[in-house]
Amino acid sequence: MSGRIGMAVELCRPFPSGLTRILNILPKFDANILADEGDVARIRKGRAGWVLVGGRSSRMGVDKATADSDGRALALRVADRIAGACGQVSLVGDPLIYSQLGLPVVADSFPGQGPLAGIEAALAASTSDNNLIVACDMPSISENLPAELFLAAEKADCVVPRHEGGRLEPLCAVYHRHCHPVVLRAIQTGVRKVTDILPLLEANGFAVRYVRVSDPTSFENLNTPEDWHRYHRG
Repeated sequence: MSGRIGMAVELCRPFPSGLTRILNILPKFDANILADEGDVARIRKGRAGWVLVGGRSSRMGVDKATADSDGRALALRVADRIAGACGQVSLVGDPLIYSQLGLPVVADSFPGQGPLAGIEAALAASTSDNNLIVACDMPSISENLPAELFLAAEKADCVVPRHEGGRLEPLCAVYHRHCHPVVLRAIQTGVRKVTDILPLLEANGFAVRYVRVSDPTSFENLNTPEDWHRYHRG
């Protein structure tokens, strides 16, 4: 657990070229300048990626996770975006439905209870300290964002992107696996909104960092057929 207990710290600033740049006090992570492939492997070992695929997709009308996105299931397209920064990428949802996609699948312990239940399932199953948990409908995640979130998590228990207007992105965020008991208790007591877990984490002594978003397109969701057509037609 971080030494900066219970504090929400914003440690980011905008950077040229429209990319999300997070820390201004730590060196930039760049796998290309690490000493050797062994260094990359050791860093990734403590990281895992999770794609939440158990949603209802009510506004889309079809299961977004398995929908064909230029020849590849949308969930796999999102998994591809985060895989480079993770030691392993898994799905969270119904194994009977999503095992066909070829990635490990962890079942929700609280099916039908929303994305917070997916976060709980991922943290319960994870053997990695830091876990990047993302929604399956965010195929525009920038190439550098996952590594930068993991880097920020080296000094925090939870790292959440925050837009200039204050909107949070808890479904493209890093959670330490030790956050699991707080998430589990929250679900058991009726909490369903993902952002409601953040003050609970802080109240229980976990350090939450909010990192400013400079490229909002990374977080665009495909929720409706109109969103889908706009994304695929450019």
